[in-house]
Amino acid sequence: MFALLSKNKIIHFSGICGTGMASLAVLLKLRGYKVRGSDDNVYPPMSDFLSQNNIEVLNGYSPKNLESVPDMVVIGNALSRGNPEIEEILDRKLPYISMAELLKTYFISGKESIVVTGTHGKTTTSSLLAWVFEMANMKPGFFIGGIAENFGASCNDGSGDYFITEGDEYDTAFFDKRSKFFHYLPNQLILNNIEFDHADIFDSIEDIKKTFRLMLRLIPSNGLIVANGDDKNVLNVLDKTFSKVIKFGFSKGCDIKAENIKTFDFGTTFEVVEKDHRKSKDKQKFTINLFGSYNVLNALGVIVLSRHNGISDKKIQDAFDSFKSVRRRQEFRGETNGITVYDDFAHHPTAIRKTISAIKQKHPGRRLIAVFEPRSNTSVLNMHLKSLIKSFLEADEVILNKLYRIEKIPIENRLDVKKVLKVLRNEDIIANEFLNAGEIINHLKSNCKSGDIVLIMSNGKFENIHQRLLEVL
Repeated sequence: MFALLSKNKIIHFSGICGTGMASLAVLLKLRGYKVRGSDDNVYPPMSDFLSQNNIEVLNGYSPKNLESVPDMVVIGNALSRGNPEIEEILDRKLPYISMAELLKTYFISGKESIVVTGTHGKTTTSSLLAWVFEMANMKPGFFIGGIAENFGASCNDGSGDYFITEGDEYDTAFFDKRSKFFHYLPNQLILNNIEFDHADIFDSIEDIKKTFRLMLRLIPSNGLIVANGDDKNVLNVLDKTFSKVIKFGFSKGCDIKAENIKTFDFGTTFEVVEKDHRKSKDKQKFTINLFGSYNVLNALGVIVLSRHNGISDKKIQDAFDSFKSVRRRQEFRGETNGITVYDDFAHHPTAIRKTISAIKQKHPGRRLIAVFEPRSNTSVLNMHLKSLIKSFLEADEVILNKLYRIEKIPIENRLDVKKVLKVLRNEDIIANEFLNAGEIINHLKSNCKSGDIVLIMSNGKFENIHQRLLEVL
């Protein structure tokens, strides 16, 4: 473990505009450190967030950014060898650390560490969990991969005994290829699901499962694993755990089940029952202002872990009632002339399918136009072709943007967009591809009618398409 720097030392963040990096930069600034950073993608909301906290951001990477020598450099996982700032750090032997290691050393160490992990649902689940703990007056610290609307931030330096972290399986840095969640010292864990993703890091689903198995070994014998008992891959990695496991889900094999799920215009209700407790008096009804069965599962994991930590069902429900969700997760961006625009971070076929289904549940009978930017390192490849096509089948119209960084993808590996469009059209779904956000906006401006829902999905900024669209509809 790295030694803590004394206050007032200079910490430079290379790649500061990532959500996690910006969040940690602000937390360290609030603790009294002198913080600055650099990035070549300086744009809102993180650029505004840093500016509001008076943190200097240098545009672009350069050895000049390090002329005022920092006491430590935090290196983001998007940076690699060949970057001029990285080369300068190595040449001058400046002390450096990864974001994940810094989070562990400065914020998690000494706390009861709760980690939320899995392929999907991490951000919503960890945000909901943090809000439940906050409403229960437990003053948690947290670190989340998105802006939790209740806090207006993605992180918090809580004074309580708990630290809640969204545990990502992506690699840590160019000098540390372990998944980030290996750094987070988990005492308690929510494991939502496991699917194949991050094709640039992992070779197969077995490779991913191996990583999760190794991470589960870090949880102490007096710890807790709260796991989705309906997910075959999750069950597969639980075979050699040393900690207590509570399985949640919809099936008979789960220890805690959600039943009698009903959707209303205000959200979703469901009943929670423990295994072998089937009487009505043993069931507890909960309501969430979210939609989709996957959000019921997210909430169920939160309920199980919150109960384990002594939080009453009433306090859990009070937090659910006031939960404001997470920015870029089914986020309502606005309505113009009866046309509603949503933004979502979905980029994996499963997330796309579930997001479309949830929005359809929320707005039954309305025409849904799904706009998707294939941007992630996995979504631009052909490996998920069939599941990607299936993910769009509930939409009334599908619009694809061109593949992101197509020039870096071998032709034989690229997502076959023409095949996607052809199959969808054969299913009587209007389907088109456009070269950029401007072309998509022009198409939507000409074809949208009052009552339509436009759901925009991307794990990037997508040329600020959401706001631009609302301005012209």
